[in-house]
Amino acid sequence: MAEESDLEKTEDPTPRRLSQAREEGQVPQSRELSTFLVTMTGVASIWVLGDWLSERLFGIVRRAFTLSRVEVFDAGEMASILGRLGSEAMLTVAPLFGMLLLASVAGPLMLGGFVVAPKVLRLDLTRLDPLKGLERMFSVHGLAELVKATLKAALVGGVGSWVMWMQSDMLFSLLSQPLQTGMNSFARLVLVSALLITASLALLALLDVPFQLWQYHRRLRMSKEEVRKEAKETEGDPQIKARIRGMQREMARRRMMTKVPEADVVITNPTHFSVALKYDAERHGAPVVIAKGRNMIALRIRELAAEHGVPMLEAPPLARALYHHCELEQAVPTALYTAVAEVMAYVYQLNSFHAGAAQAPQLPGDIRVPPDMDPGSPDDSDDRSLA
Repeated sequence: MAEESDLEKTEDPTPRRLSQAREEGQVPQSRELSTFLVTMTGVASIWVLGDWLSERLFGIVRRAFTLSRVEVFDAGEMASILGRLGSEAMLTVAPLFGMLLLASVAGPLMLGGFVVAPKVLRLDLTRLDPLKGLERMFSVHGLAELVKATLKAALVGGVGSWVMWMQSDMLFSLLSQPLQTGMNSFARLVLVSALLITASLALLALLDVPFQLWQYHRRLRMSKEEVRKEAKETEGDPQIKARIRGMQREMARRRMMTKVPEADVVITNPTHFSVALKYDAERHGAPVVIAKGRNMIALRIRELAAEHGVPMLEAPPLARALYHHCELEQAVPTALYTAVAEVMAYVYQLNSFHAGAAQAPQLPGDIRVPPDMDPGSPDDSDDRSLA
């Protein structure tokens, strides 16, 4: 049962899955949105440019039917006139066609954005499979398209029939009107009908766009196994990543251990923490932590310090504070300057004693640190348990 649930497509598509779908040309599309935009653009263009278009086109038609006898019997002149009138007609309707072209492109761009998918242009013989064609026809998508087409036809036909019914008296009165007046009245009726049909298409688009987005994401859903497989491909196998992190930590630990012999002092807890400090007045304004560790690492730091003669000092509160508040190659915090200064003073006196230039220094007393810098008793209990 668990394996079956892992294979069910219940997970939302990941960003990588969506990106791969776009590369394959799979983007959300709404035919109803495109139809609405093209229709609305056409109606609006005719509304704005109608007078200009009709005047120019009537002029072209009038010129075409007012040819002289010489022009009619001169083939060259007729060809010139037809070419000129055709060019004028194309230039006249070019703004309308241009806006319709932009509207047809705007629909897909609004939902899917600009996509270049060369894979879609490749020859795919499986698209010619009649069984798959029938499967697409009787799929949820095919049934939805059938319902939308039926609803669109009913809605557009209903709006057209309602307009014809409501304006039936006006339609019959056109027969008694002068030609120019009747044509103007009929044009207004057609424009009003187109506006109402466009409004009905807008309703279909408002219903279709959310449905297409839902269906698109539903089609790209992934199973839990696919999500895990993708995570391994993009981020790597968790076990391998854990091994790499472990190797990186081990390499960092080895580099850190090589610096312990260079330390000026190692401050201990005495057994739980070890922190090695080095002070270089030319490079840093305060002592720097060059190694730190707890438990077995702390023990190894103390062993290396003993092998190379690095002074060690037990100062539990200071060791805990340095371990928790300092990173490697980082100077000690300002709040610990006083405590660290006591330690460094002791180390310098100890070095002078070993050089025969001073008496043996006394061990520093209770080195205190600000209460907010000391993690406190939990580590002390750990120290006692390890003692």
